[in-house]
Amino acid sequence: MHEDLARSWTLEDLARLSGLSRVSLMRRFARVMGEPPLGYLRRRRMELAARRLREGGEPLAAIAREVGYTSEFAFSRAFSRTFGVAPGRYRTSASPDLPVREGAR
Repeated sequence: MHEDLARSWTLEDLARLSGLSRVSLMRRFARVMGEPPLGYLRRRRMELAARRLREGGEPLAAIAREVGYTSEFAFSRAFSRTFGVAPGRYRTSASPDLPVREGAR
């Protein structure tokens, strides 16, 4: 998953790669990581996107593709739900280390 965050991962893909059933994967992953696999993936994508936004002037569409979103609109909505601010505003914010909103997974 970490090697290809942009891939359109499904629970079935992850279960197959891990050699577990979907239910077993969900249980083990949640026990070890504290959240379900796809929630973890979403969080990792948003963390990477936030870092890219802080680091430079890469276009939003490019960042969206890099973290697995096919449209800038879908990426912007997910980012806003996660951080409580639009990606463009996050980029220009005086305090770019905004925390992930509680329950935004």
